[in-house]
Amino acid sequence: MERDELLHMLNDQRRVFRIAMRGLSEADARKRTTVSELTLGGLLKHLTWCERTYTHLLCGRPGLPEGMLDTGQYTWEGGSFDELLASCAEAARATDEAVRAASPDQLIPMPPAPWDPDPAPRSVRRVVLHVLRETAQHSGHADIIREALDGASTTAQLHG
Repeated sequence: MERDELLHMLNDQRRVFRIAMRGLSEADARKRTTVSELTLGGLLKHLTWCERTYTHLLCGRPGLPEGMLDTGQYTWEGGSFDELLASCAEAARATDEAVRAASPDQLIPMPPAPWDPDPAPRSVRRVVLHVLRETAQHSGHADIIREALDGASTTAQLHG
Protein backbone atom coordinates (compact mmCIF):
# COMPACT_ATOMS: atom_id res chain seq x y z
CA MET A 1 0.00 0.00 0.00
CA GLU A 2 2.71 2.50 0.95
CA ARG A 3 4.73 1.66 -2.17
CA ASP A 4 1.64 2.32 -4.28
CA GLU A 5 1.15 5.71 -2.64
CA LEU A 6 4.80 6.68 -3.09
CA LEU A 7 4.78 5.61 -6.73
CA HIS A 8 1.45 7.34 -7.33
CA MET A 9 2.89 10.65 -6.12
CA LEU A 10 6.12 10.18 -8.07
CA ASN A 11 4.22 9.33 -11.26
CA ASP A 12 1.94 12.31 -10.80
CA GLN A 13 4.96 14.60 -10.48
CA ARG A 14 6.52 13.00 -13.56
CA ARG A 15 3.26 13.76 -15.41
CA VAL A 16 3.47 17.40 -14.33
CA PHE A 17 7.08 17.59 -15.50
CA ARG A 18 6.19 16.08 -18.89
CA ILE A 19 3.54 18.77 -19.47
CA ALA A 20 6.40 21.21 -20.07
CA MET A 21 7.60 18.89 -22.86
CA ARG A 22 4.27 18.79 -24.75
CA GLY A 23 4.49 19.82 -28.36
CA LEU A 24 8.14 20.85 -28.20
CA SER A 25 10.27 20.81 -31.27
CA GLU A 26 13.78 19.49 -30.95
CA ALA A 27 15.12 23.02 -31.45
CA ASP A 28 12.92 24.34 -28.64
CA ALA A 29 14.06 21.55 -26.31
CA ARG A 30 17.63 22.77 -26.82
CA LYS A 31 16.93 26.53 -26.37
CA ARG A 32 18.04 28.50 -23.36
CA THR A 33 15.32 30.97 -22.38
CA THR A 34 16.75 32.34 -19.13
CA VAL A 35 20.16 33.41 -17.85
CA SER A 36 20.63 29.83 -16.66
CA GLU A 37 22.32 27.19 -18.83
CA LEU A 38 19.27 24.96 -18.30
CA THR A 39 17.18 23.78 -21.24
CA LEU A 40 14.11 21.58 -21.27
CA GLY A 41 16.08 18.79 -22.94
CA GLY A 42 18.87 19.20 -20.40
CA LEU A 43 16.42 18.90 -17.51
CA LEU A 44 14.88 15.81 -19.09
CA LYS A 45 18.34 14.29 -19.46
CA HIS A 46 19.19 15.08 -15.83
CA LEU A 47 16.01 13.51 -14.46
CA THR A 48 16.66 10.43 -16.60
CA TRP A 49 20.15 10.16 -15.06
CA CYS A 50 18.69 10.64 -11.59
CA GLU A 51 16.20 7.81 -12.08
CA ARG A 52 18.84 5.50 -13.57
CA THR A 53 21.25 6.20 -10.71
CA TYR A 54 18.75 5.38 -8.01
CA THR A 55 17.46 2.32 -9.87
CA HIS A 56 21.08 1.17 -10.12
CA LEU A 57 21.35 1.42 -6.33
CA LEU A 58 17.89 -0.04 -5.63
CA CYS A 59 18.86 -3.10 -7.69
CA GLY A 60 21.85 -3.68 -5.41
CA ARG A 61 24.59 -2.57 -7.78
CA PRO A 62 27.53 -0.99 -5.95
CA GLY A 63 28.90 2.48 -6.62
CA LEU A 64 27.64 5.19 -8.90
CA PRO A 65 26.90 4.44 -12.54
CA GLU A 66 29.50 5.52 -15.08
CA GLY A 67 29.35 9.26 -15.72
CA MET A 68 27.04 10.11 -12.82
CA LEU A 69 29.29 12.88 -11.54
CA ASP A 70 30.00 14.36 -14.99
CA THR A 71 29.45 18.08 -15.04
CA GLY A 72 27.47 17.87 -18.30
CA GLN A 73 24.45 16.25 -16.70
CA TYR A 74 22.24 19.22 -17.41
CA THR A 75 23.34 19.67 -21.01
CA TRP A 76 21.89 17.73 -23.87
CA GLU A 77 23.71 17.64 -27.15
CA GLY A 78 23.42 14.24 -28.84
CA GLY A 79 20.47 12.14 -29.87
CA SER A 80 16.96 13.15 -30.79
CA PHE A 81 14.35 14.62 -28.47
CA ASP A 82 12.11 11.59 -29.12
CA GLU A 83 14.95 9.28 -28.06
CA LEU A 84 15.45 11.34 -24.91
CA LEU A 85 11.72 11.18 -24.07
CA ALA A 86 11.75 7.39 -24.61
CA SER A 87 14.87 7.01 -22.45
CA CYS A 88 13.23 8.97 -19.65
CA ALA A 89 10.07 6.85 -19.84
CA GLU A 90 12.15 3.65 -19.72
CA ALA A 91 14.12 4.94 -16.71
CA ALA A 92 10.84 5.71 -14.91
CA ARG A 93 9.50 2.20 -15.63
CA ALA A 94 12.72 0.66 -14.29
CA THR A 95 12.54 2.77 -11.13
CA ASP A 96 8.93 1.76 -10.56
CA GLU A 97 9.80 -1.93 -11.00
CA ALA A 98 12.73 -1.68 -8.57
CA VAL A 99 10.58 0.07 -5.96
CA ARG A 100 7.77 -2.50 -6.32
CA ALA A 101 10.30 -5.30 -5.75
CA ALA A 102 11.56 -3.82 -2.46
CA SER A 103 10.19 -3.09 0.98
CA PRO A 104 9.91 0.64 1.80
CA ASP A 105 12.03 -0.02 4.91
CA GLN A 106 14.79 -1.87 3.05
CA LEU A 107 18.11 -0.08 3.48
CA ILE A 108 20.09 0.74 0.36
CA PRO A 109 23.84 1.40 0.66
CA MET A 110 24.74 4.80 -0.76
CA PRO A 111 28.07 5.29 -2.52
CA PRO A 112 30.47 8.03 -1.47
CA ALA A 113 30.11 11.28 -3.37
CA PRO A 114 31.95 14.61 -3.19
CA TRP A 115 29.09 16.14 -1.17
CA ASP A 116 28.85 13.13 1.18
CA PRO A 117 32.04 11.05 1.46
CA ASP A 118 30.60 8.67 4.10
CA PRO A 119 26.84 8.38 3.47
CA ALA A 120 24.51 6.36 5.64
CA PRO A 121 22.27 3.80 3.95
CA ARG A 122 18.84 5.12 2.91
CA SER A 123 15.53 3.36 3.01
CA VAL A 124 13.75 2.68 -0.26
CA ARG A 125 11.13 5.13 1.00
CA ARG A 126 13.73 7.88 1.35
CA VAL A 127 15.17 7.11 -2.09
CA VAL A 128 11.71 7.47 -3.67
CA LEU A 129 11.09 10.70 -1.76
CA HIS A 130 14.43 12.03 -3.01
CA VAL A 131 13.55 11.25 -6.63
CA LEU A 132 10.14 12.86 -6.06
CA ARG A 133 11.78 16.01 -4.65
CA GLU A 134 14.25 16.14 -7.54
CA THR A 135 11.44 15.79 -10.08
CA ALA A 136 9.30 18.43 -8.38
CA GLN A 137 12.18 20.91 -8.20
CA HIS A 138 12.97 20.49 -11.86
CA SER A 139 9.28 20.66 -12.81
CA GLY A 140 9.36 24.22 -11.54
CA HIS A 141 12.47 24.96 -13.57
CA ALA A 142 10.86 23.41 -16.66
CA ASP A 143 7.72 25.48 -16.21
CA ILE A 144 9.72 28.72 -16.11
CA ILE A 145 11.81 27.75 -19.13
CA ARG A 146 8.74 26.73 -21.13
CA GLU A 147 6.81 29.86 -20.23
CA ALA A 148 9.77 32.01 -21.33
CA LEU A 149 10.00 29.95 -24.53
CA ASP A 150 6.45 30.28 -25.82
CA GLY A 151 4.14 31.35 -23.01
CA ALA A 152 2.87 27.84 -22.25
CA SER A 153 2.07 27.30 -18.58
CA THR A 154 2.08 23.94 -16.86
CA THR A 155 -0.58 25.11 -14.42
CA ALA A 156 -2.91 26.10 -17.26
CA GLN A 157 -2.33 22.69 -18.92
CA LEU A 158 -2.62 20.43 -15.86
CA HIS A 159 -6.02 19.13 -16.85
CA GLY A 160 -5.49 19.22 -20.61
